[in-house]
Amino acid sequence: MGKERLVEIKVFGQTYTVKTDAEEDYIQEVAKYVNEKMEEVLKKTKSVSTLNVAILTALNIADDLLKERERRIALLREIEAKSRDLVEKIDIKMGGMEFEKPPITG
Repeated sequence: MGKERLVEIKVFGQTYTVKTDAEEDYIQEVAKYVNEKMEEVLKKTKSVSTLNVAILTALNIADDLLKERERRIALLREIEAKSRDLVEKIDIKMGGMEFEKPPITG
């Protein structure tokens, strides 16, 4: 993230100027992703209305986002459970050990 700037992008044949603090390459990648998703919707529907295509695309992207959030939460829960299990195993192993103090020389 840096200083705000204006970035020109093209989405579905329309040119837009976006004010952003993100890198231009990133914004262009976002625009490319949106274009790809809109093309997918256009191929699957008979609608020629740009608004309909945009709304269906927004719904598809929102669906993808929510599914990714669910996957991330599931992964975090799995990591948390495995971490607790490892800590428990380490505690059990170390619980039976006595630590020797190194001899003091001098």
